[in-house]
Amino acid sequence: MSTESPPDAAQTLDAREIDGEPFGDIMAALGELDPGETFLLVNSFEPEPLYGVLADRGFAHETEQVASDEWHVRIRHER
Repeated sequence: MSTESPPDAAQTLDAREIDGEPFGDIMAALGELDPGETFLLVNSFEPEPLYGVLADRGFAHETEQVASDEWHVRIRHER
């Protein structure tokens, strides 16, 4: 996990640095968020399958494509 988070994010995870499936790492990081905190996920593609899981678990998200192969997903703990 990256040690540098943007000012509006409590944590940042660059999934591009993970060898294998990042889902477990993402869920572990989200489990550490307090209500109202934001987590930044950096990925090489838009992680659309993740959005339903996030909604089911009480998280909101905003996605931004910052380069052809870089997506930033800000995930906020709503509950």
